[in-house]
Amino acid sequence: MASVAVLAVWFVGLSAVLALLRLYFVFRGLGKDRNPTAASSGSIRTVVVVGSGGHTTEVLRLMSGLSDKYAPRYYIIAETDQMSEEKVHRFERETHPGKKDSYEIQKVPRSREVAQSWLSTVFTTLYATLYSFPMVFRISPDLILCNGPGTCIPPCAAGLLMTFLGLKKVSLVYVESICRVETLSLSAQLLYYLADHLLVQWPHLQQKFPRTTYIGRVI
Repeated sequence: MASVAVLAVWFVGLSAVLALLRLYFVFRGLGKDRNPTAASSGSIRTVVVVGSGGHTTEVLRLMSGLSDKYAPRYYIIAETDQMSEEKVHRFERETHPGKKDSYEIQKVPRSREVAQSWLSTVFTTLYATLYSFPMVFRISPDLILCNGPGTCIPPCAAGLLMTFLGLKKVSLVYVESICRVETLSLSAQLLYYLADHLLVQWPHLQQKFPRTTYIGRVI
């Protein structure tokens, strides 16, 4: 019973701190453009959370359809995912030749490794979140684009916090993997009511989850 009371006090205290921070940043930003860079240059600072394997292929296929105004581009990759890093470099060389300064690769700890226990996942996800927050705040993106897996949750949480605090509006776009035919992934379920747009690649999936948008096949 005492532990429940302690957790309740912590929750109330954290909520109060976040509310005060929001008030502070909102009042400090009155009369200012919340997205001055995007408004003045027309560019969209874009964070792309790259998964692994097929997730990498899908998200890069999505990126190939975006114009040059989505720049600079910051690719967030799990620190153990060497293959995805090589794919990103190759993609940028082919689609934006001679523009090495238009993108960066940022490494983050994995939220969950394959076959990792769910209990230990709580701690690795917390570590990845604490690692991701200052990175995303420093980048100050206008858009976060991701299609899973769990690596995307900490950067998305940071973007949501920036929006909540009134620092700037960070748009979250989550594209569900083509492998998800009948149900949403855990990442998509967590972001279902939080993402600005949640896109799916199967029409009956959109019918089951009305907040999603059907976009057809990415690959």
